[in-house]
Amino acid sequence: MGLSFAVKDNIDALGLPTTAACPAFSHRPPAHSAVVKNLLDAGATLLGKTNLDQFACGLNGTRSPYGAVPNAINSLYVSGGSSAGSAYVVATGQVDFSLGTDTAGSGRVPAGLNNIVGLKPSKGLISTRGVLPAAQSVDCVSIFARTVALAAKALEAAMGYDPFDPYSRNLALKTTAFGAKFSFGVPDTLEFFGDNAAQAAFAQSIERLQQLGGTAVTIAYAPLAQAAALLYESALVAERYAAIRPFFDAHEDQVIEPVRSIIAKGRDYSAADLFAAQTQLQAYGQQAAAMWQAIDVLLVPTAPTHYTLAHMQADPVRLNRNLGQYTNFVNLLDYAAISVPSSIRPDGLPFGITLIGPCASDWQLADLGQRYHHATGLPQGALGLPLPPPVPIARLAQATETPPTLRLAVVGAHLSGMPLNRQLTERGAKLLEVTTTAPHYRLFALPDTTPAKPGLKRTDDQGVAIALEVWEMPLAHVGSFLALIPSPLGLGQVELADKSWVTGFICEGHALERAKDVSAHGGWRAYVVTLACSSP
Repeated sequence: MGLSFAVKDNIDALGLPTTAACPAFSHRPPAHSAVVKNLLDAGATLLGKTNLDQFACGLNGTRSPYGAVPNAINSLYVSGGSSAGSAYVVATGQVDFSLGTDTAGSGRVPAGLNNIVGLKPSKGLISTRGVLPAAQSVDCVSIFARTVALAAKALEAAMGYDPFDPYSRNLALKTTAFGAKFSFGVPDTLEFFGDNAAQAAFAQSIERLQQLGGTAVTIAYAPLAQAAALLYESALVAERYAAIRPFFDAHEDQVIEPVRSIIAKGRDYSAADLFAAQTQLQAYGQQAAAMWQAIDVLLVPTAPTHYTLAHMQADPVRLNRNLGQYTNFVNLLDYAAISVPSSIRPDGLPFGITLIGPCASDWQLADLGQRYHHATGLPQGALGLPLPPPVPIARLAQATETPPTLRLAVVGAHLSGMPLNRQLTERGAKLLEVTTTAPHYRLFALPDTTPAKPGLKRTDDQGVAIALEVWEMPLAHVGSFLALIPSPLGLGQVELADKSWVTGFICEGHALERAKDVSAHGGWRAYVVTLACSSP
């Protein structure tokens, strides 16, 4: 395998203590966990263990006596949890991939908040033998990586039926991709807790998924939200107490707050209460199942907002609950999920989306997740490196012989006949249409660029329509194309004359300070002609 990895410190690794972020619980396991052994046997190298919310109880990464884990992009903000350290070491490039665990979103929220991929497999696909559970019947070992392809590679090595794990399953994963056309669900009610930047980022993600061939379908979110509430607000919480009952009864004072109160709450329920909660969960699951008749995949924000470390520590229970707005129901209802980066908000913080599918849809989700991630043009984690070219997802047959593509709007040196057009044609791109932007843009001639290049800026007033071309490029070549785009140019979303949106070139604002406004020419080609005419 030739890759390095780290593991969350509730996963056993021979020779290293397992603490679950509780010093009094620390012990040295007699053997590797099943998942660590599988990865080592595949040739991966274990570099160490990572910090977490104590006993995997939290979604924010601050509930540890070993210290809070900061966000990899902005250290004033939380990393997300409970697999906080596992996300951080991947985002900062310390390992190739890492293992977390996921009960209520711990393998997804840290991915969304740190601009990396979080793959939460179907329950039972990866053995949890040798993993200290948070709630054993719904726990999953999750995988963090900077690309979907690497996460999928790690999954292929880590997975496998384990007869010694009571919840392991020999699942037959679906092996047909969703295809060029698919339908995706969008909740009928969305909550961002006043975070307008997150709300705008999610709206952009819907548009991008539509550009990849998806049709949005509104789904009823109520049964999913009601199922999610049972995780902490019913007798289901007793499973957290059961997971560490002997230790907790003897060392309750060694468990930090609010973890102690959450686990202790599990003592308050009877067996009858648990059966009632399980029956209610089944009822919500039946109601939610109807949505799969209309959609292939469900789209949700990975997390609805970001919180600073200071805000989280001042209000740890309520804000932690908010981070799980779109995650808690997934394992309870036996779904698979993958969180992928979606955008960098205007405030510099990452925004991630999660694609959710029925049990055994893992490869399908990975394939669509890779298509989506590469269409964003985002860098890897906190490293600033471009994404490598996408690769076929393991064991997955494509639903169509037509490779996935990305529609790309160009306004300058990549136009037909212009100096950089060959960068498109060499990658098999085809011209789809000649049109203009919506009348909300200004075009600037950037100084000191060779060949000469423009910068496009959206403006709320005094905008005009700018001539452009829309090209279609095979998604497999988008990564190498992005590597050729110099700063201050980058890819973003551009509104066309027909009010649709497409990926296109945008320019960093600081670069326009010395640039010449050439909007009056209506496009770069017309402006270049005037330069030629004025040359001696």
